[in-house]
Amino acid sequence: MEQPGFMTSLVAGGIAGVSVDLILYPLDTIKTRLQSPQGFNKAGGFRGIYAGVPSAAIGSFPNAAAFFITYEYVKWFLHTDSSSYLMPVKHMLAASAGEVVACLIRVPSEVVKQRTQVSASSRTFQIFSNILYQEGIHGLYRGYTSTVLREIPFSLVQFPLWESLKALWCWRQDHVVDCWQSAVCGAFAGGFAAVVTTPLDVAKTRIMLAKAGSSTASGNVLSALHGVWRTHGLPGLFAGVFPRTAAISLGGFIFLGAYDQTRSLLVGLGRGGP
Repeated sequence: MEQPGFMTSLVAGGIAGVSVDLILYPLDTIKTRLQSPQGFNKAGGFRGIYAGVPSAAIGSFPNAAAFFITYEYVKWFLHTDSSSYLMPVKHMLAASAGEVVACLIRVPSEVVKQRTQVSASSRTFQIFSNILYQEGIHGLYRGYTSTVLREIPFSLVQFPLWESLKALWCWRQDHVVDCWQSAVCGAFAGGFAAVVTTPLDVAKTRIMLAKAGSSTASGNVLSALHGVWRTHGLPGLFAGVFPRTAAISLGGFIFLGAYDQTRSLLVGLGRGGP
């Protein structure tokens, strides 16, 4: 199996990440406010739905690039035969490794972004400065564990399903899937993964938005889930599921489609070079 190109994965992943984050940002803001402990209207409602977008814009490229570099490298390193029944396991391990690395970049960006989304009157840099002043670097990584615990199950569902759907489509039509077909597979895989992991996303949001020093801010995912269950029941655990699923389905279409398209173009340019 050919070793993946470092720069190809970096550029393709980065472009895909920026594309999806900026296009679907309003849906992400609505989802965050629905999950906010103060409620949707008090968190800003439909006002200022691009609040916090500088944080997302800055973090998108390196976050997505880090994920795909790791994902492609681990897939290559494990180099399981394409016909092997271990292929889904390889994709799961690659996706999990990618999430652990990407979250080192994603979490600080996510913390600043979400706090700005529920406090639209504050600027991104002001929120960032307040976190550093009040909580230090540790405050920027509040929710790292809960984010990883959300992203790994999500990726364990999304990426093997995406790869399997592409393989099935490829087998049915007897040639490699086009980029738009990869995007359709990504939309379905992302939407399904979004629904089943929404409670973990709710817990992550509550932990990131909690007041410093509170029990929720300690980062205990089970405690956060129990608190939501106790006060809001099952609907609370699935707060924001519709905008989250819509955003991630569209995101899967754009993100994975853009990744495959950009990667194909870069590989083609590389082969056509001198």
